[in-house]
Amino acid sequence: MQSVRLRPVPRLLAVFLAVLTCWTALTACGTDSPAPAPATSATATPAWARGMETVIPAQLPKQARRTLELIDTGGPFPYAKDGSYFGNYEGRLPKQRRGYYREYTVRTAKLRHRGPRRIITGKGGERYYTGDHYKTFKAVLQP
Repeated sequence: MQSVRLRPVPRLLAVFLAVLTCWTALTACGTDSPAPAPATSATATPAWARGMETVIPAQLPKQARRTLELIDTGGPFPYAKDGSYFGNYEGRLPKQRRGYYREYTVRTAKLRHRGPRRIITGKGGERYYTGDHYKTFKAVLQP
């Protein structure tokens, strides 16, 4: 009877474990960028936006992003009422003193009037978007 020579299992197992360890280290840590810091809702969402639906500008319609740019640069604004005080009479935004909020029109294609879309800003840097003429609001967060 002829004997069969077997490869040493410990050596093969050691190579496998070395490859697995290297692969795990590379995929866990990455090679080009540091691991992102974990975000928590308490730190990622400012106090004024807690409890509200949130969006970042990239998630808004392009006309809303254009209105945000105009707000950042101080205009000129296409509508005479842009920059006027928003009264928050519906009470859907946090209660503030009179004159705290201002409103800006977000153009709506094919409409000859201002339409239902607005950006509301607060003196503390808050920004809100409504697409349904103040029925609902989303807090606009900077990425």
